Amino acid sequence: MTELKKSDFEKKTIVDFKKDLINKRKQHGSLIPLLQSAQDSYGYIPEKAIYYISELVGIPSAEIYGVITFYSQFRLKPLGKHVIRICEGTACHVNGAKTILRALQNELGISIEETSDDGFFSLLSVACLGCCSISPVIMIDEKIYGKLTPNMIKKIIREYKKV
Repeated sequence: MTELKKSDFEKKTIVDFKKDLINKRKQHGSLIPLLQSAQDSYGYIPEKAIYYISELVGIPSAEIYGVITFYSQFRLKPLGKHVIRICEGTACHVNGAKTILRALQNELGISIEETSDDGFFSLLSVACLGCCSISPVIMIDEKIYGKLTPNMIKKIIREYKKV
């Protein structure tokens, strides 16, 4: 069995996006699915994908940018190596999520929906991570951290920076 490298996966998904471009060309209502396909392929929607989509569906790129910026599911920049999601659900809010968010922002030097200049961290807000009993909570990549304090945030982030 052949082992796939990350570059093989990226080529495959980009090929899938290009197939979607061909299959949905001039198809009414295909803009959102094409944007989703581009984001699934690249991890975000690069400028070149917007121009490909614009040519094929006959919608000006400025209008496509308008759609991308309207829907929060779409990104125009790649996410960082480590994605930090802060829960801002009711339990987390009541138990200090805003304080945790401020600690994250101070430690990372970024706000929600931003990626650090070095491309190492992205900070996202989510409505709920489903871990209410250990609130306030963050998730870094796939790992959950709960019952957080601002000092714990500093320690957690500094551990990631060491790696």
